[in-house]
Amino acid sequence: MTLHVRPLVGHHCSVKRIPIDTALLPAVREAALSGARPPARPRTAIGQSWHRARGHGVDPDAGLPVPLIPVDEVEHLRHTSPLGVLLPQLREGLLEAADAVRHLIVVTDAEGRLLWREGSPGVRRSADRLGFEVGASWTEEVVGTNGIGLALVERRPVQVHSAEHFVRTHHAWTCAAAPLHDPRDGRLLGVLNVSGPASAFNPTTLALVTAVAKVSEAELRARHWESVDRLRAVAAPMLARVGGRALAVDRDGWTAAVTGMAPVSRVLLPRQVRPGRVWLPSLGPCSIEPLPDGWLVRVDEGDGEDAPPGRLVLDLRRPHDWTVTVSGGAGEWSHELSPRHAEVLYVLARHRAGRTAAELASDLFGDATRTVTVRAELSRMRRTLAGVLGHRPYRFTDGLDVRLLAPHRAADLLPASTAPAVLAARRDLEEGGRRGV
Repeated sequence: MTLHVRPLVGHHCSVKRIPIDTALLPAVREAALSGARPPARPRTAIGQSWHRARGHGVDPDAGLPVPLIPVDEVEHLRHTSPLGVLLPQLREGLLEAADAVRHLIVVTDAEGRLLWREGSPGVRRSADRLGFEVGASWTEEVVGTNGIGLALVERRPVQVHSAEHFVRTHHAWTCAAAPLHDPRDGRLLGVLNVSGPASAFNPTTLALVTAVAKVSEAELRARHWESVDRLRAVAAPMLARVGGRALAVDRDGWTAAVTGMAPVSRVLLPRQVRPGRVWLPSLGPCSIEPLPDGWLVRVDEGDGEDAPPGRLVLDLRRPHDWTVTVSGGAGEWSHELSPRHAEVLYVLARHRAGRTAAELASDLFGDATRTVTVRAELSRMRRTLAGVLGHRPYRFTDGLDVRLLAPHRAADLLPASTAPAVLAARRDLEEGGRRGV
């Protein structure tokens, strides 16, 4: 039997038509794990996930013990998660369509820890036997290939059906999962997942989960702009009395009002914002004053003698989230990176002399002609990293001390990336590991 997943009509999503031959899946998995020739190739994302799970030492027959975080920590994570306000909407969007008797609806945080779980007592008991319960971490490192763990790596909606799960005891289940991002900065907030028995598999579930995730992100976006509008009402009269260039921004740097300069959509703020002088990557030296739910940013009108920060640390050690941190005499700021921006900065960190648009196109896409895509991506990056990124060629600013923190395991280096430069770097890490370098 071959089942197909199609996107909802009229709804834009990245879900592709995915053929699944349920009869062949167990044989495909067994052959892949034993090194034999499989009767059919697994889906690329599944095959890569199996490879990573083996590298993490997950037992393909019984898995690993699934640790639980304490109840008080679960409550703290629930209270501080931006996803808590979306629970009524998530329930409304999924409960009627998903078979509530046979399926579980799960919401995790960005670390894959189950914070909320809903379903009938019977299906919850079945999940408990697998350790699929509130407080458990359901990442690839812990339980192998599964919907939540794969969505964390791929950063896109995914489905894991029956024997596509790495651990044999999970084969009775099918999962459809979609990542949930903060629309303010693209930061991964968690995963929305629907799991149920493989025998009750519905080919529309993945499209449904994807649609509900997109609507939920839109709700977060609307709530954010409502808060920006409130800040604008307070800050606009104040800015009318301020001389020179100044902006009112919310706690995340989104602009509510501006005076004396061209509008900018967002200012990248330090991780720990404090009143006083600070160097901002897109504006240079500034002074910051507190506002209700935001900050007043005054751009210094000096002679430009303030130098940009002296050190940049690109941290790619974690398999699911990556940061760039810039520090210097005026303070420190950090920015969480999207998968594409992490790839770009990784390439530039490996090539300090810089890369042309054509070279970056080859590094990222294996196609030197895709320079338009590269230039558009770098243009977006330089809006927030203008002080540390140069161009012609694209490079880090001269004199900047750049530190690259890469994972020790080759499979953990931007694991979902297919960029030729990253694939080559993984091969180098693997060869170095075999030689004991």
